[in-house]
Amino acid sequence: MQTVRIAPDFESWRVRARGLLAASIPPGSVLWCDSQSETSLFEDGTPDVPTPAGPPPRVPAAFMELARVVAAHRDSRRWGLLYRLLWRATHGGERGLLPNPADPDVRLAGQFRKAVARDIHKMHAFVRFRLAGRDETAGREQFVAWFEPDHFIVRLAAPFFQRRFAAMDWSILTPDECAHWDGSRLHFTPGVPRDAAPDEDALENLWRAYYKSIFNPARLKVKMMRQEMPAKYWKNLPEAPLIAPLIAESTPRVHDMLAAPERDAKPAPRNPYLESLRLKGKNSDPSES
Repeated sequence: MQTVRIAPDFESWRVRARGLLAASIPPGSVLWCDSQSETSLFEDGTPDVPTPAGPPPRVPAAFMELARVVAAHRDSRRWGLLYRLLWRATHGGERGLLPNPADPDVRLAGQFRKAVARDIHKMHAFVRFRLAGRDETAGREQFVAWFEPDHFIVRLAAPFFQRRFAAMDWSILTPDECAHWDGSRLHFTPGVPRDAAPDEDALENLWRAYYKSIFNPARLKVKMMRQEMPAKYWKNLPEAPLIAPLIAESTPRVHDMLAAPERDAKPAPRNPYLESLRLKGKNSDPSES
């Protein structure tokens, strides 16, 4: 049994998997351990397999796309699962393996991918930046956010924030890894504890006022809201203290809205351009159409 130790990330697994594949070492002969795992009882002290020279095996593009996402899952089985799929798609001659949802390995990989994708979606939705200071030299405000993902998704989720908040300096802190953007470069550092992030800033009162103003009681679906915004995220949301009171007030507000007398519609404002189009249509000869 070959014990292969890697850093808990896709690139580290990829390098070692290519070497194992090129050396024709089957999945059943490999025990994967990442640097966050405890020493296995089955570890026999055999050194890692050296990476052979030569061209790498041809791997389906769909597998690489899947592997990058599955590698972010927190389940320790992911490395063995990925190598097993890789072996089957190359040495096993099953290049059409991935589209088969009935295969147990493919099904498990799909479950891992779905869980990671959902976690990325939640990070995109529930990260809240707080103003932490200003770089006096560059004149740019600096924002910090805290998030606790279920999986190792920081590198997969960070490009979204880079595109959306390109004009400001920000850091997203998590227990696993932190992402930082300075206006020109996205980089990553090790994870930090919760107390490294600020608790509140002056802008949060404005955000709470905005959230309260756009809350529509007529469209409230509490069960759906709790499904899409699980309570575990509330502790990091500045609007969280408003949610329960707004839900409690929603039924009376809807009744008041329904009981309010209908107001007369205001006439549309006059617009010279639209008026010219109306007159043109009114004066046109129907026989010309």
